[in-house]
Amino acid sequence: MSKDYIITARKLKNNYVIFLFYKNITEIKTALIYTGSDNMKTLIHRIAIPSILEVGKGNINNVGNLIKKSNFKKVLICFGEGIKELFGDSIENSLKEAVIEISKTEIIKDINFEEISIKAFEISNDVEALIGVGGGKAIDAVKYMSFLKKLPFISIPTSTSNDGFSSPGASLLVSGRRMSLPAKTPHGIIIDIDVIKGAPEKFIFSGVGDLISNITALHDWNFEEEHGKIIIDDFAKMISKKSVNSFVRTEFKTIKDDLFLKELVDSLTLNGISMEIAGDSSPASGSEHLISHALDKFLEKPELHGIQVGIATYIMSKVQNHRVERISKVLRETGFFEYVKTLKMRKEDFKKAIDIAPSIKPNRYTYIHVEENRILAKKIIDEDEILNYILV
Repeated sequence: MSKDYIITARKLKNNYVIFLFYKNITEIKTALIYTGSDNMKTLIHRIAIPSILEVGKGNINNVGNLIKKSNFKKVLICFGEGIKELFGDSIENSLKEAVIEISKTEIIKDINFEEISIKAFEISNDVEALIGVGGGKAIDAVKYMSFLKKLPFISIPTSTSNDGFSSPGASLLVSGRRMSLPAKTPHGIIIDIDVIKGAPEKFIFSGVGDLISNITALHDWNFEEEHGKIIIDDFAKMISKKSVNSFVRTEFKTIKDDLFLKELVDSLTLNGISMEIAGDSSPASGSEHLISHALDKFLEKPELHGIQVGIATYIMSKVQNHRVERISKVLRETGFFEYVKTLKMRKEDFKKAIDIAPSIKPNRYTYIHVEENRILAKKIIDEDEILNYILV
């Protein structure tokens, strides 16, 4: 028998799910066999997951060797603003040592949908892969360019402000407003813990806020299924739940501990995979994300995505009456709440966002889509001790 793959099976009610994990993974093939019927049928579900996943210290100096295994001969690199000056030489030298030609380097200054689309179709036809290096903007831009050109891309985040470096969606500006567009799950994710550690702490706080939101997002997802709106993908749910639970149980002294950062990075990576499996963002995005997206619509200068999401997660955990203590403990012990206090974010903005939130995704049915829950959320903002401390 060939040993190129591993087979596992899991029984779900009267159905059997068979998972084929290939050792040189570029996808998982899932065969779901329905039993209890004369007409047995098989569903093949293909899931794109990273072929390269490297998280460790010193990886920024070893990019060439890490991607060489995929046999890329020519690549295009996109850097975020200010990133090439910091890491450009290390990455370019490692690619040259691995005999990988650099077609061109770009600096991503804007994430305007039209401009990114034009850049995509200017890419030379002999380019075999794209590399995105930087924060959310650079990664989102390259992700969408690779989607348009049907090319694999390598994600090299220099901060972990959200799970965008591993997710299958791209957040771009369309007519001046942020919108989530379909894109590609990365072919490779390369993360240097030392680089992440060197980023400003606000990006780590943002990553914490984005990850902790899995708790309220999953509760919203269950709520939708209980009301007959959707059918949950159990495998995606399991991955999302495991990722956040692993993180919140991690012991740490400071948020720059190597183990803490590795757990944060690993868990955010799993978020991207859970969304790929589910086919949408539901395993990691619920009512708390809708509140953040609503803030983006009317605030002149929104805060980092994960910061807004983290605050909204705390609010919605109280509305849901679900794992409030765990969420508040993580946000308190990491210093998230103290950081938010310095931003002087307004209670009235969150109240306005709560009213707008259901219109962001009217096809969903989360806790925030119920009027009574919106009333309760706004009452919590006025009366909760922590929110009165961190918001003005």
